[in-house]
Amino acid sequence: MTDKHGRKIEYMRVSITDRCDLRCKYCMPEGIEKVSMSKILTYEDLIRICRVSADLGISRIKITGGEPFVRLGCCDLIRSIKAIDGIEQVTVTTNGQTLERYIDELKDIGIDGINISLDTLDPEKFRYITGRGELEKTLRSIKLSAESGIKTKINTVPQRGFNDDEITDIAELAFRYGIDVRFIELMPVGAADAGTGLSNVEILETLRKKWSDLEADGSVHGNGPAVYYKRAGVKGGIGFISAMHGKFCAYCNRVRLTSQGQLKPCLYYDTVTDLIPFLKRSDYELRKAIREAIMNKPEAHCFSETGKKGADNAEHRLMSQIGG
Repeated sequence: MTDKHGRKIEYMRVSITDRCDLRCKYCMPEGIEKVSMSKILTYEDLIRICRVSADLGISRIKITGGEPFVRLGCCDLIRSIKAIDGIEQVTVTTNGQTLERYIDELKDIGIDGINISLDTLDPEKFRYITGRGELEKTLRSIKLSAESGIKTKINTVPQRGFNDDEITDIAELAFRYGIDVRFIELMPVGAADAGTGLSNVEILETLRKKWSDLEADGSVHGNGPAVYYKRAGVKGGIGFISAMHGKFCAYCNRVRLTSQGQLKPCLYYDTVTDLIPFLKRSDYELRKAIREAIMNKPEAHCFSETGKKGADNAEHRLMSQIGG
């Protein structure tokens, strides 16, 4: 369906848990209070919301968390959502710490893509930024995912003074494995300090010093707003999601569903529609609530390039509580 600004909304990011086996500093730092499992949507409720949303034209689902694979039965949920009439694509975002256990099952299910978060190739810095992670586990998952034939992407958040000296090394994974590496500008959501983020203009300049043959790639690589570059005759691409310095709200095609049943039309604002009451009603009423939330999706966010929020109703929760 289209919202009141004429945008086609066809993509829903579905958080299935607020829990994670890591404690990344800008997403889910140590000490965060967990939501009671009784307040988390059941798989039955998640499937129903996806089914009703498909009736409205939502055809692409991204499974997120927290970390999706810490919730038992995640693969069974993915299989069920894949089977819904009208759902054309189901992908998942993960930190890769346990992904290697599920690669074969995900391939059997026919998962349409896996996004793996990776901010550094230095084991010590990896433990620092993730709180408790093991770099080798994520690297093995990237390799196995790429070799499986599943469409694989790496998500990297560049931060000044942390991983700005690793940009080309991380980007090189795209050409080593024939996958996509995407650089995502840090947004001032939750614990993140966008002032430490690098612009994707800076990143591209750095990459072109190493690969002068990088050229714009106009082909579509996924559901989101990434702009891609490629090298002639070389498999793999470099993507840029420029939320801060390349505002793409006019083309936004997504909404988010939190693990607690809140439909969130825009990441920036704290405005949500609580779907829990409607899960006790008919599909018609649930569908109507989802339609109204999508129809009233804000025209644009108000993140400034300096990383400040410009509205009183700006989101204040952590990314793990919203859904990555």
